[in-house]
Amino acid sequence: MLVFWGCVVAWFLVQRQGNIHWLVLGDTDDNMRLMQVRALLAGQGWYDLRQYRLDPANGGFDIHWSRLVDLPIAGLILLLKPFLGIAAAERWACGIAPLLPLAITMTGLTLTIRRLVAPYAWPVAMIILMGCASTLQMYAPMRIDHHGWQLACLAMAVAGLADPKRARGGATVGVSSAVSLTIGLEMLPYCAMADAIIVLRWIWNRSDAPRLAAHGLTLAGGSALGFALFASNANQVMRCDALTPVWLSVMMATGSLLFALSLVRADSRWVRFALAAAAGAAIVAAFVFFFPQCLGRPEQVSDELANIWLNNVREAKPIYEHPRNTGFSLAVLPIIGILGALVATWRARRTEAAVAWAAIALFTTFAGAMLLWQVRAGPAAQMLSVPGATALVWLVVPWFLRRSSMLVRVLGSAAAFLLVSGLFAGLVLPYLPAEKAAKAGSNKSARANAACARITSLKPLNAIPASTFFTHVDMGPRLIVTTHHNAVAGPYHRNGQAILDVHKAFTGPAAAFRAIAAKHGANYLLVCPDMNETTVYRARSPKGFFGQLYRGQVPNWLEPVALPAKSPFRLWRIRYDLPEINAPTPPVRRPGLP
Repeated sequence: MLVFWGCVVAWFLVQRQGNIHWLVLGDTDDNMRLMQVRALLAGQGWYDLRQYRLDPANGGFDIHWSRLVDLPIAGLILLLKPFLGIAAAERWACGIAPLLPLAITMTGLTLTIRRLVAPYAWPVAMIILMGCASTLQMYAPMRIDHHGWQLACLAMAVAGLADPKRARGGATVGVSSAVSLTIGLEMLPYCAMADAIIVLRWIWNRSDAPRLAAHGLTLAGGSALGFALFASNANQVMRCDALTPVWLSVMMATGSLLFALSLVRADSRWVRFALAAAAGAAIVAAFVFFFPQCLGRPEQVSDELANIWLNNVREAKPIYEHPRNTGFSLAVLPIIGILGALVATWRARRTEAAVAWAAIALFTTFAGAMLLWQVRAGPAAQMLSVPGATALVWLVVPWFLRRSSMLVRVLGSAAAFLLVSGLFAGLVLPYLPAEKAAKAGSNKSARANAACARITSLKPLNAIPASTFFTHVDMGPRLIVTTHHNAVAGPYHRNGQAILDVHKAFTGPAAAFRAIAAKHGANYLLVCPDMNETTVYRARSPKGFFGQLYRGQVPNWLEPVALPAKSPFRLWRIRYDLPEINAPTPPVRRPGLP
């Protein structure tokens, strides 16, 4: 398996060499993660995760992450720096770091397949995993945010559910859940589901008490250790969006009650069910009583911020609100994985493996159902489908290989493999009809996003002395990574007022802009026409400030700053000393590029 992983690493590093060279961090969180690592290496406190280059006039941005994922990136930079220099060390650290959790993910899936399917079936699982496009994106070079590590924890949790050694399996799930929660709460529903599955196994068979006991102890102990080592200063208060005292209390109580249940000598399943239900009810009641502020969405954002910004995040929308192509590519493998796990459960119904397969089937079904809530569940749903799909391949393909006809053996087995592995989806996808209007608009925005994120587009801004730029929310993290300038905002929900101010400044009247910019100490206005975020401004307020800029109506108090001829940006110095003149300057001839 490590040889297979090494081949994937080599292919990825060669295939993404251009991205590594040009520091192409495609997501805002990847850029922010690098800034957090830079701050750590520059001497910022271990428990101080505040980003002081976003909204510096108001004390910086409160980031709700932990340092755990910073460690491998920082370690790689320190290791490579003496040989490559700091700039190249950063680039290659960002290229290599996401591939480390891929090894853990492959390990978890390999263990699951060896335990439940066959000792030599794991290569099939690896091939199917290579077809999980949504999952693999989380491990691609430069994808340095925490999602790959959380998927690795999830894969190890599945391996723990499949482990015939009860105590070891329970401990594996408990440690995996604790590490995942230390990183972030994105996988909290899956951790809760793993808890429920382990409890159900104990209800069904009291001999699973060692699994329950080990899980409870490691969940509580691991969460406490993760909080002590990695909870930032900002996470020491009663917040709902990270491993704060709120969720630490929940994990400690849950782990303690699970351990207590394992000690109960109740022979009746109904008695065990009643005890488990009572424990669950006690946890829920205590949560409602002690932490009522966390009964809503964990971000605890205002309704205004949710409507203006958070509800418009594409990955937070359910699968049926996305284009057909996206829905098809994400849903195919989870459907196959659920069917495969159910078939495997039925075939193993008279063996010890039946309970493990039932747990996998339940987990896979839960992950697939999560797509109906948020499409960001896609990577986890695809990865959790690999065991079920592998079981189907191991069942169907040999049937074709045993046929007498050479044609059936060759073509039938190949077609069966493509079908039950889900790999056929990639072949079918190009032929599915797409929404033409939406595609045209998204292509234009995608080109603008790429152009404005290029390091060659951003580096010329360093000719200007370091200052604070007022720019789009999604542009902030990339700006501070690639230049010496500060930005006003980034897409991080704890800093809702700054995000609201940016949106209001661009969608409100031009006369209100300077007061908002002055509040955040901004000296320059930087815009990227046609960037995704700007389409929201124009759609929501066609006559707002950004809409006027887009049409070439520039106020007199914006002084143009020269940029290279092919720059995708437009930059102005904000003149606070000039009075407002109602009549805007005449529009230029090129629409969309003021």
